Amino acid sequence: MSGAATDIAVIGMSCRFPGVDDLDGFWRLLLDGGSTFGTFPAHRAPLPDRTPHPDAATVNSGSFLDAIDGFDAEFFGTPAAEAAAMDPVQRLGLELAWEAVEDARVPADALAGREVDVVVGAGPSGYELLRRLSGSDQDDHYAVLGSSGALIANRISHLFDVRGMSLAADSGQSSSLVSLALTCERIRSGAVDMALAGGVHLIADPEAGLGLANLGALSPDGRCYPFDARADGFVRGEGGAFVLLKRLDRAVADGDHVYAVVRGWGVGSGGATSRMPDPSPTGQAAAVLAALKAADVPFDGVQYVEAHGTGTRRGDPAEIAGLREVLRHTGRGAPLVIGSAKANVGHLEPAAGIVGFVKAALCLDRGHLVPHPGFRSPNPEIPDFGADFEILRASRPWTGTPQRPRRAGVTSVGMGGTTAHLILEQAPGTATEAADPAHNVSGALPWVLSARSETALREQAARLRDRVAADPSLTAADVGHSLVTTRTAFAHRAVVLGADREDALRGLGLVAAGTDAAPVVRGTAGGPAGPVVLVFPGQGSQWLGMGQRLYAESEVFARSIDDCARALEPWLDWSLLDLVTGAESAPSLERGDAVVQPALFAMMVSLARVWRSLGVVPDAVVGHSQGEIAAACAAGALSLEDAARVVALRSRALTALAGLGGMNAVAAPLAEVEERLARWPGRLSVAAVNGPASTVVSGDLEALDEFAAAARADGVRVRRVRIEYASHSHQVERIREQVLAAAADVTPRPTPVEFHSTVTGGRLDTRELGSAYWYANLRSTVRFGEVVAALMRERGGVYVEVSPHPVLQVAMEETADTLASPPPVVNTLNKHDGGAAKILASAAELHVRGVPVDWRTVFAPARPHRIGLPTYPFQRQRYWLTAPDGALAPQPAADRPDLASEAAVRALVCAETATLLTAKDPDLAVAGLGARSDETFKALGFDSSMVVALRNRLTAVTGVRLPATVAFTYPTPRQLALRLFSLLTPTEPQPPDTAPDAPDEGLEGRNDDDLYALIDRGYV
Repeated sequence: MSGAATDIAVIGMSCRFPGVDDLDGFWRLLLDGGSTFGTFPAHRAPLPDRTPHPDAATVNSGSFLDAIDGFDAEFFGTPAAEAAAMDPVQRLGLELAWEAVEDARVPADALAGREVDVVVGAGPSGYELLRRLSGSDQDDHYAVLGSSGALIANRISHLFDVRGMSLAADSGQSSSLVSLALTCERIRSGAVDMALAGGVHLIADPEAGLGLANLGALSPDGRCYPFDARADGFVRGEGGAFVLLKRLDRAVADGDHVYAVVRGWGVGSGGATSRMPDPSPTGQAAAVLAALKAADVPFDGVQYVEAHGTGTRRGDPAEIAGLREVLRHTGRGAPLVIGSAKANVGHLEPAAGIVGFVKAALCLDRGHLVPHPGFRSPNPEIPDFGADFEILRASRPWTGTPQRPRRAGVTSVGMGGTTAHLILEQAPGTATEAADPAHNVSGALPWVLSARSETALREQAARLRDRVAADPSLTAADVGHSLVTTRTAFAHRAVVLGADREDALRGLGLVAAGTDAAPVVRGTAGGPAGPVVLVFPGQGSQWLGMGQRLYAESEVFARSIDDCARALEPWLDWSLLDLVTGAESAPSLERGDAVVQPALFAMMVSLARVWRSLGVVPDAVVGHSQGEIAAACAAGALSLEDAARVVALRSRALTALAGLGGMNAVAAPLAEVEERLARWPGRLSVAAVNGPASTVVSGDLEALDEFAAAARADGVRVRRVRIEYASHSHQVERIREQVLAAAADVTPRPTPVEFHSTVTGGRLDTRELGSAYWYANLRSTVRFGEVVAALMRERGGVYVEVSPHPVLQVAMEETADTLASPPPVVNTLNKHDGGAAKILASAAELHVRGVPVDWRTVFAPARPHRIGLPTYPFQRQRYWLTAPDGALAPQPAADRPDLASEAAVRALVCAETATLLTAKDPDLAVAGLGARSDETFKALGFDSSMVVALRNRLTAVTGVRLPATVAFTYPTPRQLALRLFSLLTPTEPQPPDTAPDAPDEGLEGRNDDDLYALIDRGYV
């Protein structure tokens, strides 16, 4: 029985041999007809004081890895003592299994909990004996785990958390191919979804091969000549290979790359048809015939057989005799091409079969038959060899058609008589079909990398850079899509945001060098971050054309804006779409709240949908003043139509208050402001509390002027907010009925998203969001700072300001700075960058801190392909006999620069400032800040989000906790450097970093585009 539903696809492979680290290296060796034979490395001598054995030359000849003592114990979560106790075959098996899964383009964590078999052919390396002789195994409770043969499969099952059969098979030299046949049978029967099959062979002590030498199986001259007249034995080899298998129909449906298809298999014993350890031609023929029958394939449809081919005097003639017996049963018109990987890499004994299997699969996949190294003339013990068989001396293209596909057989024979044979066929479609080209996409795309350590992350970036640079056919979309769909996310993370291949390659170079600069975002994901909190501001974030770029770049955003336009249309006499996209016919933002508030509502609701499309789904929402309407809608508590009605009609009602009152932003704590307000009872009130030292006062115009004059006289910074009415004051009572009417027909709904009310100061049941609430929202004090502080203190979390320009971020950062572990705060857009790239940069900030982000949606429009990527760069340390001192000790933090002088600190501040300005002025990356260190951050082009970024970078380098407003308070790089130097070299206890207020004349006259925009708007 054979067919797509029963055939088995090979979707992932890995291998390692001396000088060969991966499949590409193996393929180069095969194409070149190369071999890896040599002598046992002198530096690996297991017992250097041992007296040489007379047959040492024979057993010391072979195909040996340069080292087998290295292991990345940190990656595999293995304690140092356990790593030292583990037989190196277990360590190599773990690495090869991981690489096979990565090669299959399957995220390793996607296997967890699934029915996946792990079956491995392996034998002990001799390491256990060396540990016993050295005394290292005494009182070592890991010794039994390290030496058990079964543990190699069990450890792999544990690594991936898979629940299928976990088995170390031993049928002698055929163990790994028997393992593979067993897993194929399990998949075909439906017992499991997938299977990992493989084999590993290592030689810790070459004298363990003396038994084979005494048997006459080893070549005395250190070479292996299968089927050649010079054949006099094999040489032992080290390494291994693994494959990941899956039912063909599912592999095709999932878009997996299929190296080859396993059509059929046969496994059997020669019984008593020959004397042990002589091979049995009858038993071998029976296994081949069984495989052909299972595959429903005629023998003349098989063009190549990867033979067992040991190069021994008895083995080769017996194997050829078995194949000739198959010929007699089936008939064949043309000579059969045969070969053996043992001529390339030696005999890997229990892993030999899987090595031949991988070789055959590569030949099928790449459409070439490869030369058989060292062949001169046929073994004279095989009469008329050329009549039935052909050995290739050079590579040959291997064509296939749907009618006559490429097919190969693979044989492996155990010394005890167990033979396995498998029939492989080229993957469907590879003869005539090519993959559809990817669609071009514009704008920045994320390349997401991660590793278990900083060193591995840097090496991963270097490997990817080299791979992509060497292959111009790899598109930015294909690379980025493959990174986010085929790799597991580890704690050490980097996101490269490149506009094109060249930009992304430059970013990879920065990651490889350990540098933080655009277009790279780096970070380390910790434990659970807590809730994702979306924060919706009130007014102040608007700007002309604020949605123009994103409307063109994001289908999700565009659809949402269109939905909002339809919901608002009954209540507006102007076009929302024109305003958001900056059309010439757009109404002016100076028309007041009747325009600004509906436009901001639509922007915030639509930006929240974009965040959801990226997988950033809110656990909680917080709104500031009118932002609560957008928050309720984004949370699902209000329908879009209800929310649109409330925001449109309420903002229209506010026009009746225009010119009667206003607001003052006061840089002082709530208690101090309340004490001052006692002088104006009934005329002024607290409109909003945004942070520890950020309060807004609202009320009558004359009283506001008097308040400001008195506060300034006491050195308190006060500024008039640019707004024409007194929200959150007694004046709102004049429009109470209109506001209640605006929300009269609203039907609030329960929602799983927590709604934290800035009216009540805590979590609120969303069914209470009726008309009375929306009046209270406009009349009451906005308790934003209190709500955010409580959330941060009690829940931690991450905070995303959802607005076209950040106006609450600094206030939230100030609140976060009061905590021992400040939660991350990011924004969405800003007036300097209103495109998708800005959102991706903010999403990257969340991702590198451990917040789940669904990057796949970014690549969907490009219809990208999953491509092969470099496998994980294991960071190996030596574990041999005993655990190394200090193994797995935490790596020391990177050395900080010498900041002992004021000039050095100033140079640091200037360098970090220049780095943040590079995107606006690329020349700064080369020239640096230079004489511009006395210019204000405003003049240099900083906005509030850049101020926060500068604070974060300086804190990371120096370890000094700085407030979010540090660059407002010290407005030039030189002044900031002086302050930082004083904190680095204190001569006496330092007071909290509450700098003196900037002189009033330094703040007067600043406009909407400066650093103090958020102060002008009443948020700080």
